[in-house]
Amino acid sequence: MPTTESAEYFDSPSIKSDSSFSMSGNSPLPHSLFPNLHRPITPFMESAEYAIPVKEKVAIVGSGNWGTTVAKIVGNNVLGQLDTFNRVVQMWVHEEIVNGRKLTDIINNDRENVKYLPGIKLPENVVADSDISSAIRNATLIIFVIPHQFITQICEKIVKSTSIHPLARGISLIKGVDLRNGSISLFTDTISRLLNIRMSVLSGANIASEIAAEQFCETTIGYRDKDNAVMFQKIFQTSYFRVNIVEDIAGVEICGALKNVVAIGAGIIDGLQLGENSKAAIIRIGLSEIRKFAKHFFEGVKDETFFESCGVADVITSCFGGRNRMVAEAFVKTGKSFEELEMELLNGQKIQGTLTAKEVHAILKQSNLVDQFPLMTTIYRICYGSSLS
Repeated sequence: MPTTESAEYFDSPSIKSDSSFSMSGNSPLPHSLFPNLHRPITPFMESAEYAIPVKEKVAIVGSGNWGTTVAKIVGNNVLGQLDTFNRVVQMWVHEEIVNGRKLTDIINNDRENVKYLPGIKLPENVVADSDISSAIRNATLIIFVIPHQFITQICEKIVKSTSIHPLARGISLIKGVDLRNGSISLFTDTISRLLNIRMSVLSGANIASEIAAEQFCETTIGYRDKDNAVMFQKIFQTSYFRVNIVEDIAGVEICGALKNVVAIGAGIIDGLQLGENSKAAIIRIGLSEIRKFAKHFFEGVKDETFFESCGVADVITSCFGGRNRMVAEAFVKTGKSFEELEMELLNGQKIQGTLTAKEVHAILKQSNLVDQFPLMTTIYRICYGSSLS
């Protein structure tokens, strides 16, 4: 019999009552029982490590200010839907020592991420774990919310250290594009390829500190499988965090990635004190270039997506209140490097706009499109050594 961490994981009654197949050996389970599976499964796998879950189990990969904010939302939401969800929400934490204590111990004992989201209490059912394999064990809904430069490394570590639950689906809250071997791809596709799970994406005008303080905002889930999107909507939506779902993963994801480049431009405008009209122009040109980029490199991108929270709303918010804008303004005013400012202003957390600008420029150059994206090109040149004049 499989071993599990929770009594909420055991043989599904629907499986037991189906006499058309045997639970012994490695006979595949009928796919009709699990229409959303990305791959065939066998009962409890070869090692009998998994049981078929009666309830969905959520795990969060990441614990920065956005990841911790998400943990607060999801932790509270599952407690209100215990007929559907396992009460425990595991959150993978990159271990750090803060004031002489492990960050995981602080979160689990004090119910607060004092480094990345101070002053916000987490629900008791959120459990911080520095071991990625145990953090996602038996998870059927996995939320990825880490800087995009680390996602491949983390996924490869997951593959080496543990096995993904056969019913697992994932959602990416990651901002960026995956550029390798001269080609561009979505991080949802990268995660899906590395872990062999179906993916959705969430992005929107979502400043973490405001959401943690329960100030109203909206967000967008992009999906290919609507049932999965609806399930993720259940764990994210609250009275102050409105979630809309759209069938456009590429549009949602590219908006979330490239808006950070536009926000760098807005911060440069603020640092140079060029005024609100100039910033409005940056926003308009930036949104236009995001749309052009998405439609050029990806199929099926919908114009309506750019009017969702992930589109125009996120560009506006990022250009007035996001960390990329703030650090870019300080870059102009202080003359310090982006790396120095990340340490000083963000406790070492990374902004995504500078790296994304570099990645976008590389693909534009390779595609002979640099002249068609003047704003993206100019921001790249400023970030990587050209003059502000």
